[in-house]
Amino acid sequence: MPRRCVSLLCALLLASCAAVDSKRGDATLDKIKASGTITLGYREGAVPFSFLGKDDKPAGFSVDLCERVVEGLKTQLALPALKTNWVAVNADNRFQQVTSGQIDLECGTTSVTLTRQAEVDFSLMTFLDGGAFLTRPGTSPKTLGELHRLRVAVSTGTTTESYLRKALGSQKIQVEIVPVKSHAEGLALLRDGSVAAYASDRTVLIALALTAGQGSAFQLSEMMFSYEPYALMLRRDPDFRLAVNRVLAGIYRSGDIVGIYVRWFGSIGEPTDALKAMYIIQSLPE
Repeated sequence: MPRRCVSLLCALLLASCAAVDSKRGDATLDKIKASGTITLGYREGAVPFSFLGKDDKPAGFSVDLCERVVEGLKTQLALPALKTNWVAVNADNRFQQVTSGQIDLECGTTSVTLTRQAEVDFSLMTFLDGGAFLTRPGTSPKTLGELHRLRVAVSTGTTTESYLRKALGSQKIQVEIVPVKSHAEGLALLRDGSVAAYASDRTVLIALALTAGQGSAFQLSEMMFSYEPYALMLRRDPDFRLAVNRVLAGIYRSGDIVGIYVRWFGSIGEPTDALKAMYIIQSLPE
């Protein structure tokens, strides 16, 4: 083969490798080691998973898991002085914040889907939930059909919205979807009667009713219309994903996840059988 062709072939191979590497994301661990800082994203109002606490610091179930990940990375990377930088994200910008490198790990209520995995990566699953409805007392629907021709609020840009639209469409149920930008907005519309129900993940709805101090003013539907597997979101970087999963698997193996669950969901009750099974299955050995 002529030397010019060989050179061209090598150039094409290098370009191809570079393209693959770019899709896998930057070397996140190298970035963290070089800066001595890891940047974590949190949601300001996704109680009890990720929110801004009374001390103006991020708090919640997902935040606790991320803080444990940071402690694990200190050991894995031999960086005892590793600093944490918290950045607020929302449903609309969380994916861009991850892919652009503005945050290294998102600690919220993002559900894993195959479509999303084309753009970002996810840790081991951290929670199992499902879409449900919060209503005023005595109006909780037992079937989707009971919402026919009613107005239902849902946070825009979420998997809850897409699953709800699909579920309604498949059963040809006519519902006026009212997009909102926050849980607080959806709760306000429900409280003043502007909508018949507010749709979100079941555990989030429970926490919203409790933290609003008006638990008796709302009713939670027993029916769920979707399956939501939560995980920590990161760039497509297999080395970083493995480092994060080492910590999570260790938490599940040791049983420490029980204490974290009780701290944030103890008042709601025992974890579901499905959630218990998920933690056991993901207690991967080293």
